Amino acid sequence: MDVLYSLLDVDNQRLDIIAQENMFTNTLNFVLTTATDDIFSLNDTIVERFCTNILPRIHHNVKSLILDSVSMERILLAADYPNLTELKLFNFNDTIVSYYFIDQSPFQRIFQRQITDLILVFEKDSDKSEKYEKIYLYEYIFKFFKNLKHLSIFGSSPCCFPPLVLHDFPLTTFSSSILNKLCIRVMTFDDCLALLDGRLKQLTTLIVGIIDLEYDSSNVYNMDDLPNLKCFSLSAHCCLSDTYDTQILPLFRRMSNLEELNIYIGIKNRTVFIDGIHMNNEILVHMPWLHIFSFNINMKTEIDRVVHHLSKDDIQRTFTNNIFQQVDCIINYGYSTVMCHVFSSSFRCYYLTYIGYTFPNINYLQTLEDLMIYDEVPFKDEFFY
Repeated sequence: MDVLYSLLDVDNQRLDIIAQENMFTNTLNFVLTTATDDIFSLNDTIVERFCTNILPRIHHNVKSLILDSVSMERILLAADYPNLTELKLFNFNDTIVSYYFIDQSPFQRIFQRQITDLILVFEKDSDKSEKYEKIYLYEYIFKFFKNLKHLSIFGSSPCCFPPLVLHDFPLTTFSSSILNKLCIRVMTFDDCLALLDGRLKQLTTLIVGIIDLEYDSSNVYNMDDLPNLKCFSLSAHCCLSDTYDTQILPLFRRMSNLEELNIYIGIKNRTVFIDGIHMNNEILVHMPWLHIFSFNINMKTEIDRVVHHLSKDDIQRTFTNNIFQQVDCIINYGYSTVMCHVFSSSFRCYYLTYIGYTFPNINYLQTLEDLMIYDEVPFKDEFFY
């Protein structure tokens, strides 16, 4: 915006033409903070100037808009955007759905015909109205934006928006023949399987967070291979060892053409630690095209259940495959429990649980937001340095 202001309306025709070129106007990041009245007043002035003086002159080049919901209406009504295909909305909530994602919306043409990439960021608890709760909210968005190829829904924290629930709904629910990228949070592992049961035929990238890895064996899903899937990211805080072995590993084996895999998972009651040998034999051997692999796997179990009492060095020596690059490991043997963490240095970690008296490399924690420390064995002074 500063560049555009400095070039436009300075009584220089050449600069004026340059400022309207694609290189300046393909993407407009227009995210406004409204933390205080003074800041809001200043931003309100900026919005007015931008809508009145700038957007009507560059609107034909705009391909992507990143907006706060507060300024969304004013920005979108300021001009036509014939080439707009990507929209990212911050401070998203259910009210926006009821006002703007409807046939009477002033943005119906843009939303229904033009938008192919939609990113929605919840910043606080969503309204709990029956009409848009859970599956109905997502199904409504999915049907309204008819040309979506990329849909991402997430929030500033995992609890600030409702998860998708699919396992009790038919195949026609939340289905698309053109969507190729999806980032979403679901309630259970069944919902993840439902996403991959054929309703999203062209899906190549799936980034999914699972609240509860509980699995209902009575539900039947299409378990065919997933040859189109190229990138898969799975995040789940906790599951039992049996769920990991009998459900998650078979899911990985369906992804024979996968090129990128990211795993964050917590496992309880496993008797054998997950190491490089396990990953080679149970995961990598089924993914010959994989070239990016990042992971953070933490295990917690009773100490007398562990078959082999291994050291950090014992586990690290098993990561011989070049795809692992740099791998770190933490093992904390307590009085009654043992906790083992294995993680790649490339994994971006936002929360870390059950850290004991040994702490991981500090470079690994640059993105950390949530840390839970478990002090069955008292910490030593060195832990805090």
